[in-house]
Amino acid sequence: MNTSKRIVFILALLPLAYVIYGILTDNLGANPIEKMEHLTGLWALIFLMASLSVTPLRKISGLNKIIRLRRMLGLFVFFYALIHFGIYLGLDRFLIWPDIKKDLTKRPYIIVGFSALLLLLPLVFTSTKKSIRRLGKKWIKLHRLVYVIALLAVLHFWWLVKADIFYPALFAALYLLLMAVRIYYAKSIRR
Repeated sequence: MNTSKRIVFILALLPLAYVIYGILTDNLGANPIEKMEHLTGLWALIFLMASLSVTPLRKISGLNKIIRLRRMLGLFVFFYALIHFGIYLGLDRFLIWPDIKKDLTKRPYIIVGFSALLLLLPLVFTSTKKSIRRLGKKWIKLHRLVYVIALLAVLHFWWLVKADIFYPALFAALYLLLMAVRIYYAKSIRR
């Protein structure tokens, strides 16, 4: 692992360290489970936007080496999303399946978030160099699922928040900007 990857790896673990520190010091507020859920979900979304930013940044800046960070950022998306979901299942709902089933019918944001997590699975399982070689061009098509995942994740956040939509709107604007840059470069390549 080169130096930049090591630095990104360590930085990517800091949000988890913050949550663990908050647990150990009883410093996560009046509702620590909700705080842990929100923090891990937020960081999953931040890493998702960071991974989507790599290609546009590379094209705009010409820094081709940053492409090496995209896979790691993508894996951290899954890491934090899985922790987020695990906290919901285990600590928030105590694995009480009738309550979880009721949530799935009453709260569409949970369906959308769970769908995003499920769609991440094939991306995680095919993120190895061996899978890239084996799948060839199919790998690129499969990994375009990330655009749908990002849209679902932003929608999940927006529906969850309900009242103060400033941050979900910020993520939505970033998503639209990143998609616009991608479309612009795709059209310019075709020309």
